[in-house]
Amino acid sequence: MVIHVVKFIRVFSYKNPTFTSLSLVTHDNMFTSILDALNVRVQGSGNQYLVFAHGLGTDQSAWQRILPYFTHRYRVILYDLVCAGSVNPDYFDCCRYTTLDAYVDDLLSILDALNVTCCAYVGHSMSAMIGMLASIRRPNLFTKLILIGASPSFRFLNDKDYHGGFEQRDFEQVFSAMEANYEAWVKGFAPLAIGADVPEAVREFSRTLFNMRPDISLFVLRTVCNSDLRGILGLVKVSCVIMQTRRDYSAPTAVATYMEEHLDGQGTVLWLDTEGHLPHLSAPAYLANQLDIALLSQ
Repeated sequence: MVIHVVKFIRVFSYKNPTFTSLSLVTHDNMFTSILDALNVRVQGSGNQYLVFAHGLGTDQSAWQRILPYFTHRYRVILYDLVCAGSVNPDYFDCCRYTTLDAYVDDLLSILDALNVTCCAYVGHSMSAMIGMLASIRRPNLFTKLILIGASPSFRFLNDKDYHGGFEQRDFEQVFSAMEANYEAWVKGFAPLAIGADVPEAVREFSRTLFNMRPDISLFVLRTVCNSDLRGILGLVKVSCVIMQTRRDYSAPTAVATYMEEHLDGQGTVLWLDTEGHLPHLSAPAYLANQLDIALLSQ
């Protein structure tokens, strides 16, 4: 189908899940649902739903080596963030996606469109925070949040009891490098983020980073780095498991400890015996085992 006109319409109402927060107008005036736009898939069997939500720079394929461990017991929901390279870039509206709230709208719209009333949620990096925000809006929708490589704030990086690992000048250097030569930046950043010596994981992360349109990648990274969600931690009423590797370039161990202390009794840290920001790419079998432990824990 040839698309002639693209328009973003925020018409979603939680009282009327027929409508979605993201719609595409085509030449025959039919709407593409959010399920199609964000490549939503449901795989597996079982009575429980399990959502896997990827982070910045990847897409749902990041979970491909994790998926087989769970599809025999769960109905697994996969989708792509609107910024992912696997999604039509025309769907990305820089006026709308200026905060993580719009991504929360998308997640809740997907779950409502699928008639999901209860699920466990696994979110990596920015999707960890998206899941937390979604649980504040709809606490009864989530039984557990598993947060991999989460960080509530990059803005106030050395503020009293919080140390995010970076200074503002570090981010400005990253932004400049991305603008100057995106390909060179990816080649340098991918192995740094993976952390572990796993060339296959570096290649896979590089592939999905290259799939993103550079201007969208930069825009979203700025959005994430300018977010400060520390104040919402105490509002989360759903049980959280914070998964933290030994060494994570993007989310230092101090951040995991901070989150546990400020989740008002709802959070516990599960320390992973591996390195890097993307353990689902670098150590999928090990991470799957740890996810199983987290999902079964009380």
